[in-house]
Amino acid sequence: EVQLVESGGGLVQAGGSLRLSCAASGFSFDDYAIGWFRQAPGKEREGVSCISRSAGITDYADSVKGRFTISRDNAKNTVYLQMNSLKPEDTAVYYCARYTGREYWLFSVWRSREEYDYWGQGTQVTVSA
Repeated sequence: EVQLVESGGGLVQAGGSLRLSCAASGFSFDDYAIGWFRQAPGKEREGVSCISRSAGITDYADSVKGRFTISRDNAKNTVYLQMNSLKPEDTAVYYCARYTGREYWLFSVWRSREEYDYWGQGTQVTVSA
C-alpha cells in the first residue's frame, strides 16, 4: 500500500523555522519525484516545491523561493522541506504527493495537482505574527 506521511508541522512565530518531513512507503521511492503543496483556509491547494528522483531538479513557488529548501534522502525514503523566515501567510496545511508524470516535464508541470496520484494526510503549519 502506497503511503505518504507528513510530520513536523506546528506553531511558530514569524521569522522562525520548521522542517517538514514526508515519509514514503509501499513503492520504490527513488523512482518518483515528490511535490509539496499547501492549502490555506478558503484557498486553493497550491504547489510549494518539487524535487526529482535524484534531487537533480528542484523548483519553488515564487512566494517561498529563497526561504524554503527541499531535499530528499532516498536511503530513508523521506523528503524534507526546510522552511526558514516563516511569515503569517505561510500558514496552511502542507501536503506531500507522488508525481506520476515523466520527469522530463517535471519543471513545467509540477504545480498541477493532476500530475500526482497519492497524497499524504497533511500537517498543519501556523505562523503567528
